[in-house]
Amino acid sequence: MNNKVTVRWPLTESTFGPAEKQAAIEVIESGRVTMGEKVREFETRFAEYVGARHAVMMNSGSSANLVAVAALASPYGGRLEPGDEVLVPAIGWATTYAPLAQYGLRLRVVDVDITSLATTAAAFARAATWRTRAVVSVSILGTPAPLDEIRALAAARRWWFFEDNCESLGASVNGKQAGTFGDVGTFSTFFSHHLNTIEGGVLVTDDSTLRDLAVCLRSHGWARDLDPTSPLYPRAASPFDSAYRFLIPGYNVRPTEISAAIGLAQLARLAELTEERRANQVEFYLRFRGDERWVIQTLDSNRGDRVPFGFTLILRTQADRAKVLPALTAAGIDFRLITGGCFTEHEASALYKYDVVPGGLPNAVRAHRCGFFVGNHARNLSEEIALLHRILDRVLT
Repeated sequence: MNNKVTVRWPLTESTFGPAEKQAAIEVIESGRVTMGEKVREFETRFAEYVGARHAVMMNSGSSANLVAVAALASPYGGRLEPGDEVLVPAIGWATTYAPLAQYGLRLRVVDVDITSLATTAAAFARAATWRTRAVVSVSILGTPAPLDEIRALAAARRWWFFEDNCESLGASVNGKQAGTFGDVGTFSTFFSHHLNTIEGGVLVTDDSTLRDLAVCLRSHGWARDLDPTSPLYPRAASPFDSAYRFLIPGYNVRPTEISAAIGLAQLARLAELTEERRANQVEFYLRFRGDERWVIQTLDSNRGDRVPFGFTLILRTQADRAKVLPALTAAGIDFRLITGGCFTEHEASALYKYDVVPGGLPNAVRAHRCGFFVGNHARNLSEEIALLHRILDRVLT
């Protein structure tokens, strides 16, 4: 007897159509599938879309985070050094934090706002010490952090500002796209995210030196892909010498032409996909707002524009969640921990050098232990949202 439940509302869905499939086929038939012209075209188009000066495509958002931190810690320009303190939000993805530790930086973990699930500029300011050299902001599941205020704080304190925007492509604050407020910003184009290249990520910056460092770091640390005019490496007279000139310790986190071609097709459809998700956001908000049995993700003001690819629910207690999750499974509704949960709740945190601000992380811990999210897709989810509400209303009566 098969008791397997049919999934009615999956956590992720493909947004591929005929254009994406045809783009991938054309690249395969061309014979050039490794990083080339399609990647360069995608980088140009992506930078234009988000309003950044430079974009560098990677094989994942996690790789983009790694390269971003590596660029900020590079000796070219004397930026972050081992032992420097970085303020980080308590909720993020595993690879929001890992590159910081890998480059010898010390984390100071700050609690999040319970509704936006991001850390405020005021909380970062209170958390700062004389050792603080940088701040990291994460915009969770399509809801922008108060990026303009964090940018102003970082500028006033002369901190580097790294913006992990891997979950929030298309979100904005006062008309400026999330991901473009930091000295460097990152995006993920993973299968389940706003723009799907199967696997992929993008680093953006307005700083030409950071861009050149990212280009080197992406490809083994070599100079080959730099513009001929780059001050990072004036080209030698011989192309033979320039082709394999290694400037800094690097990686191989390059994207493929297939991913870039699919990304170009997705960019052409992104406005359409975004509007579907925003329509579902309105439906979800109207169903779930104003109920004391849970907290939903919102913004404190009208300055921000959200594009959620998931809807979060934080219940009152762990016992409430323990009752709800089996009911969702029985109804065929997928769910997951909110982003990567609270940093300090994972065993891996014991391997980091970090401290927690006075007062602890009550909001992040509550989100981790009592919260979950369901997927938001580029199609009408009215029936699914209504079903979710009926189940929670019944179970939490």
